Amino acid sequence: MKFSCNQQVLTKALNTVSKAVSNRTTMPVLKGILIEAKENGTLLMTASDLDISIKKEIEASVDEPGSIVVISKLFGDIIRKLPNEDIYIEDDGNNSINIKTNSSEFKVICLPTEEFPNIGDIDASSDYILFEKNTFKEMVRKTAFAASIDESKGILTGILTEINQDVVRMVSLDGFRLALVNEMMKSEEERKFIISAKIMNEISKIISDEEDDVAMRIYSSDKKAAFVIGKTVIMLRLMEGEFIKYKDLIPTESATKVIVSKPLLLESIERASLLAKEGKNNLIKMTMSGDLMTITSRSEEGNVKEEIPIEMTGNDIEIGFNSKYVIDVLKAIDDEHFSMNLKTGISPCVVRPAEGTDYEYLILPVRIPSM
Repeated sequence: MKFSCNQQVLTKALNTVSKAVSNRTTMPVLKGILIEAKENGTLLMTASDLDISIKKEIEASVDEPGSIVVISKLFGDIIRKLPNEDIYIEDDGNNSINIKTNSSEFKVICLPTEEFPNIGDIDASSDYILFEKNTFKEMVRKTAFAASIDESKGILTGILTEINQDVVRMVSLDGFRLALVNEMMKSEEERKFIISAKIMNEISKIISDEEDDVAMRIYSSDKKAAFVIGKTVIMLRLMEGEFIKYKDLIPTESATKVIVSKPLLLESIERASLLAKEGKNNLIKMTMSGDLMTITSRSEEGNVKEEIPIEMTGNDIEIGFNSKYVIDVLKAIDDEHFSMNLKTGISPCVVRPAEGTDYEYLILPVRIPSM
């Protein structure tokens, strides 16, 4: 194998595929990247940790086709440190490669290509869903934070994606809050799948790195899914199991509805959370009465009181929250104003748009200790 490629092009491709390299494995080959030089003048780079696999195709000048497996960290560190010029790489036939530029030369040991896992290819004739890249990124941003980070909680570490004929929905929950986002989108196919929130965040990062302004194609089967963005293919295992019946968790009735300014509420809670240490659950108390919301918190170091204007219909209410959970939701909302829908001081709060059905966030309250 013998080829040359621009340093920046190669570096960018390595940054993408290395996201699938396993750092914790007993199989040394999973710490590597498979590089295949093709006769048509392209390099196909592949990495896999067996749960997620990434393929990236780039242009190169190929003198002799062939394939090698390089150790991801070492090879990547070398390429990134080289100057922005053409890099010449040649397999010497003795399980190593020579990496040359005008002023540098490295010899690096390779791994056996036959030990690299067979990732397989996408059936180009199968059905797929078209998804705008920015829409996907925004939906992941607005839901991933509510997925559990506790691996023992299994399916709750994932994001459920439901694709219907007129709407796409993403849902996540961790037992303390729930995030649901709707996006109007036409689709002839109806399907649903669950993917780890951690992997969904990685897919979002890869999308951000892609310069191709094309819609993403999503292929899915019972156990696997593939995301295709330009010349990049991400293949992964779907999470198995039934997602919680989230619709049953969201209250449909409320005794109190409050319309409030997102910027004012976010700033007030961030200030109040500086002293929200009581009970080690970042407790803040909200009291809503008339046209005013009063936010208080206290700790051994002191206490704080914030007041902001609201539009309220229904009963006065007093409720406690973990300030972090409220802040996470507010940072996910883009609207200037939104509604808080409450039934009692010990029942969940449902956050919705002031108008429309773009999202629903459910936040469980914290019991307020008696004074």
